[in-house]
Amino acid sequence: MPSHRPLTLGTVSAIAIAVASGVHASDLRDRALEMFAALPSTVPALNDNIITDEKVDLGKALFFDPRMSASGVFSCNSCHNLATGGDDNMPTSIGHGWQQGPRNSPTVLNAVFNEAQFWDGRAADLAEQAKGPVQAGVEMANTPDNVLATLNSMPQYQEWFRASFPGQDDPVTFDNFAKAIEAFEATLITPAPFDAFLNGDDNALTDQQKAGLDLFMEKGCSACHNGVNLGGTGYFPFGLIEKPGADVLPPDDRGRFEVTKTADDSYVFRASPLRNIDQTAPYFHSGKVWDLRVAVAIMGTSQLGAELSDAEVDDIVAFLGALTGKMPEVIYPLLPAETSTTPHPTGEVIPN
Repeated sequence: MPSHRPLTLGTVSAIAIAVASGVHASDLRDRALEMFAALPSTVPALNDNIITDEKVDLGKALFFDPRMSASGVFSCNSCHNLATGGDDNMPTSIGHGWQQGPRNSPTVLNAVFNEAQFWDGRAADLAEQAKGPVQAGVEMANTPDNVLATLNSMPQYQEWFRASFPGQDDPVTFDNFAKAIEAFEATLITPAPFDAFLNGDDNALTDQQKAGLDLFMEKGCSACHNGVNLGGTGYFPFGLIEKPGADVLPPDDRGRFEVTKTADDSYVFRASPLRNIDQTAPYFHSGKVWDLRVAVAIMGTSQLGAELSDAEVDDIVAFLGALTGKMPEVIYPLLPAETSTTPHPTGEVIPN
């Protein structure tokens, strides 16, 4: 497997060959636009959820508020840390009672562009996804009723819900809780050099990144990792050509099969979105691979049946670096104060 190392003579030669063979920016862009799309300049519209400033601000408060968990310890940001690429940079997340979850936490950045949420696609959108971890016993271990009791105990939250969902007799609902979080998460868009390139800037990518983009399409990576998020829009077997070992593909996690109960969906997972991928190690649903170069090599073998050379891996990894974008400014919110009626934290077990 390739290891982390500086630019080598072989890599430089690969770049030179690619440029000399006619990988010109305009031709490369035309081919890329058949596979990918640049991020939009505005926040995308959501289904049945109008985005307003008030709703985004409420969603941000809820995203960062650990009191949405039964223990008062874990918030959405615990597993989707906006300071570390929108995930927690752990193999699998730690939740209620310091339990270890079964899968690697996906990034929340640009997640609004995914066809569905979670590795197995069990949530249709971000609002549905927001309800899952709150109620999961290994994550936040809370209940909708306790969430609403917590929110209703704080006059400031009641006021924010009324401003975010005007005209509703009782705006503090679990559905509105999820919609507010969805509205905030929809703003977490990170425009990257690759978007500038797709929009016409020939110099937005380095020569090595252009060579890597060319390889990414030529080798077939873009068959699964395409669209605006370079993934997140289809389901594929992990090990399409050659199954990885149990250290990378745990045999007890059958992926989308757990959602559909269809045999053909065994070990099928949603194609991982690749934006900001160099910020979100470790990789794969198992979180077993820490080196992006190793992850690329594994994907070459398991999904494409291709033994990528060290130079090819280096070029593809360089291209993936062009997908790392600029984070929107997120100021940590001041959360409403608790009152005498706010439910107390419960059920947290301190490890020995």
